[in-house]
Amino acid sequence: MDAAAVANASAVIQYRDSLGKAVVKNLVVLAIGLSINYINVGLMYTFCKHQMFYWNPRYILFFSLVVNDMIQMSVGITLFVISYALHRISVSACAPFILMAIITTENTPLILACMAGECYVAVRLPLHHARICTVRRTLLLLAAILAVSVVSAFPDLFVTLATRRRDFFASKIFCLRETAFPSPVLIRKRDITYIVYLVLVWSVIFFTYFKILFAAQAASKDAKKARRTIVLHGVQVLLCMTTYAVPLVKDVLLRVFPESYSDSLFACYIIVQVWPRAVSPIIYGVRDKCFRKYLKQYLVCGTATRHAGDS
Repeated sequence: MDAAAVANASAVIQYRDSLGKAVVKNLVVLAIGLSINYINVGLMYTFCKHQMFYWNPRYILFFSLVVNDMIQMSVGITLFVISYALHRISVSACAPFILMAIITTENTPLILACMAGECYVAVRLPLHHARICTVRRTLLLLAAILAVSVVSAFPDLFVTLATRRRDFFASKIFCLRETAFPSPVLIRKRDITYIVYLVLVWSVIFFTYFKILFAAQAASKDAKKARRTIVLHGVQVLLCMTTYAVPLVKDVLLRVFPESYSDSLFACYIIVQVWPRAVSPIIYGVRDKCFRKYLKQYLVCGTATRHAGDS
């Protein structure tokens, strides 16, 4: 195991919380995480109940983002609880969670970039939107995003299988990417991947925003709404990409706040992992007029049904 991974794991072990603080933190994470997933289930149910959304690439991309966020949120909550309840688990049990976390984390900015691209086509090329943004192409694009994320994540597992002895996978570790896949080569690969994603996604965001900003129809209501949407895409991408700075932030927190390191890690977890998942349903679901109408019907009908059952 490389020195950085040892230092990270040792710091976590050294700054463990008291029982009372650990219970409070786990209850907070569970309450927030389950609430977010409950909202996301409502969004998914609304999408599945109305076939009109099936043929709109914008809503297909939104649905894929919601599913991705739910998986990421569930994996994050599970790992958080495991870190307190069991503290250490075997590498073979940790690895699947880490792989799912890597894939969903890398999916998010790519899906957001595609959503920005679809918004650009809708505003700049409205007459060609139906021809360019088809359901088939959208599904192929999502399949390509998943393939890229899988191809990016699984070398971590393959390199670890090739370079570590078999007893390593039975050993107990604190479940982190750096401890499950500890090769220094993989750490460098992760940093390079993050830089490539950062440049690629932000290039798309800036390109689509300024193209819409300087469009001939920029004074129209649709163009103004599209610009706001692109800005929100950028904010969401920025929140999601704070994940890429986490290793550096952890090192800084350990040096600056050594006595409250566990509390700093908890705040970092809420800001980086939980907050972006909470913002997504508001930005892309509740804010959309058409989707909001059907979501309100679902909530009102659900409340009415429960009241009728009670009476």
